[in-house]
Amino acid sequence: MSLRTPPHLPFLDGPASLSPGLRPIAAENLIAPDTEAEVWLPEKRQIMRAHRDEVFASNLPDAALAEAAALVTAHLPPAEENWPTPLEAAAARVSDDLCLLQRGDDGLWRLEAASLVTPTFWLLSEKVGEPLSGLHGPVPGANPGLVSRIARMFDALRPGQVLERVNWTVQAGDARFTPSSAPLKALAAATPEDKALDVLHLRVERQTISKLPESGLLLFTIRIVIDPLRAALDTPDHVAAFRAAWEATDPMLAEYKGWPHYAHLVRAALNRLS
Repeated sequence: MSLRTPPHLPFLDGPASLSPGLRPIAAENLIAPDTEAEVWLPEKRQIMRAHRDEVFASNLPDAALAEAAALVTAHLPPAEENWPTPLEAAAARVSDDLCLLQRGDDGLWRLEAASLVTPTFWLLSEKVGEPLSGLHGPVPGANPGLVSRIARMFDALRPGQVLERVNWTVQAGDARFTPSSAPLKALAAATPEDKALDVLHLRVERQTISKLPESGLLLFTIRIVIDPLRAALDTPDHVAAFRAAWEATDPMLAEYKGWPHYAHLVRAALNRLS
């Protein structure tokens, strides 16, 4: 079976980094062409219905959810679908997860609503209502002023502006609904090195950030893109770039990402492709 060329190859830009790496993009690219719809949307919708308590939460009125939904689906033809909230109806039509942050009187941005079906190893139920600083565990070596700098960036963002960032990791298997990394690590541990290229996948997370004009809420879109690692390493230049990025990533960040669990398989895959 032929493999597609992955839509994102962020390791070509160098090692994984703690830097937010936000860059402005055209507003019409808030939701990129949906490369994942065919392989992911049917499963995503099934999870949204079967595990709603795990993947949806909201402390916001439907009017705010509808404002976000309208922005997300503006490029799509009208559709009549039966979902409990406007945010879920929008999330069911795109591969992206949708998160809404609200600025409190204390100046902190908090996650107040989300349809989140591709969490990268965290639980929505534990994060809803949390400020920006609490959405992820502490990252070793992170600049202590990073959260404040990002919050100021959010404050300054104007409606119509869209910021984008892409980050990446490696995982065992092609699962996207991953509230826990434990099953992926177990699969890696059980995989012999000669099967590394059959199991390893590149997991890319594309985020966009924009501000809604009426409510002032921040809209985060998160799209997880999964491809076999062998598809990303289809040329000697790509193999060399991945090896360099993997080896140059700060060890503390690599630990945070769980890379030591995959190191033996990555090493075996690179040796086979070199």
